[in-house]
Amino acid sequence: MQSAAIMNTYGERKLTIVRGEGVYLWDNQGKRYLDALSGIAVCGLGHAHPAVTTTISQQAATLIHTSNLYLTDIQQQLADEICETAQMDNVFFSNSGAEANEAAIKIARKYGNNKGINKPTVITANGSFHGRTMATLSATANPKVKEGFSPLVEGFVHVDYDNINAMKNAITGDTVAIMIEPVQGEGGVNIPSHHYLKQLRDLCDKNDLLLILDEIQTGNCRTGKPFAYQHSKILPDVVTTAKGLGNGFPIGACLARGKASAILQPGNHGSTYGGNPLGCSVALTVMQTMKKDNLAENAQVIGTYITNELKHSLAASTLINEVRNKGLMIGIELNQDCTQLVTAASDKGLLINVTAGNVIRLLPPLIITTEDADEIIRIITEIIQLLETNG
Repeated sequence: MQSAAIMNTYGERKLTIVRGEGVYLWDNQGKRYLDALSGIAVCGLGHAHPAVTTTISQQAATLIHTSNLYLTDIQQQLADEICETAQMDNVFFSNSGAEANEAAIKIARKYGNNKGINKPTVITANGSFHGRTMATLSATANPKVKEGFSPLVEGFVHVDYDNINAMKNAITGDTVAIMIEPVQGEGGVNIPSHHYLKQLRDLCDKNDLLLILDEIQTGNCRTGKPFAYQHSKILPDVVTTAKGLGNGFPIGACLARGKASAILQPGNHGSTYGGNPLGCSVALTVMQTMKKDNLAENAQVIGTYITNELKHSLAASTLINEVRNKGLMIGIELNQDCTQLVTAASDKGLLINVTAGNVIRLLPPLIITTEDADEIIRIITEIIQLLETNG
C-alpha cells in the first residue's frame, strides 16, 4: 500500500520494487520481473551494473559536489566525450530532461531576442512530450497533461508530426526554432519518414531558425545510434538528452553547435547541482561502457529481432494495427485501448507500459540478449491473444 505521505501524482502503484540485477527486478514479495521498460528508457546498462556501482562508490568517497563556481576534471572529461560523440561544440549539464529542454528553449528565446524578435516562437509537434515544467509543458502538444495548468507560457505553436508542409506553413517572422523528437516516445513510438529530419534541417537553414532535437528518450544508443539524428546524417543546432545518460542517476545535457553554442553567456543560465562530480562520473562510465560493449549495435539487432518475431507471432491477430521500432524503441499499436495489458504482463512477470492509450511500449535495457527477447515476445503474444479471446 502506498504511503499517504507521498503525493498521489502517479495513481495506484501496485508493485513495490526492492532490488534489481541486469534485466530483472524483484518486488517485496520476492517475485522476479523481466524489465522491458528499464525505468522508461533510463537503465540501458540494466540494474546494478558493476561499472556504475563501482564509479558511484569511488566518486562518492572522493567528491560529490562543488558549486559551478569551480571546475572539476570529471565534468570537463564528460563534456569532451559527449560533445565528440554528438558532434556538437559545447554542453550545459542539468539534472533532468525537462531542465535540459528548458535550457534549449532559453537558447531559442535569446537567439530570437538577439535578432530583435520581441515575441520569439518555437514550433513543436502534435503528440509531443517535452517535460512537465511550465515552459516544457507549454511546448508539449498533449492537452491531457496540460489540463489545469493555465495560463501556460506563450511562444509555442503546434503542428502535425511528420508533416513538412504544415511546418513550412507555420513559420512566421516571429519563428526562431523548430523543436522535435526524432521519434515520439510518449506520443506512441511514432517514427517519422526517413527524410523528415533532413527536411527540417533544410527548412531551418533556409529560414535562419534553430533546429532543436529532443533526444531525452531516443539518445544514448536507444535507437541503434548514440543519437537518433545520426541515422539521418544531419546535425541539429541544439540537442538535449537525459534518461539513459546516467543509467538511473539524475543528469541531463543540452548540447549546442555553431551559432547556438555562444548564445548563453555568464549570468544567463545556471544550476546548483548540474554537472556535479558524481553525476558526471556516472555518465562518463555509462558512455564508455556503451561504446566498449557495442550496445548501439545490440539495440539495432535485438530491436529488429523482437519486432520481426512479434509481427510473425501476431500476424493472425485482428487487434494489431502495426508493430514498429527504431532500435530498442518498440511500439505495438492496437486498434483499441489496451491499458489493461500492463497488469496482464506484470502478472506473467514482465514490466511494460501503454502509451497513447493503445500502444504497448517496449524499452528494454540495451544489454538484452536473444533469450531475454524471446521471453518478452512470448508474454506479449500471450496477453494479446488472451485479450482477443476474452474481449
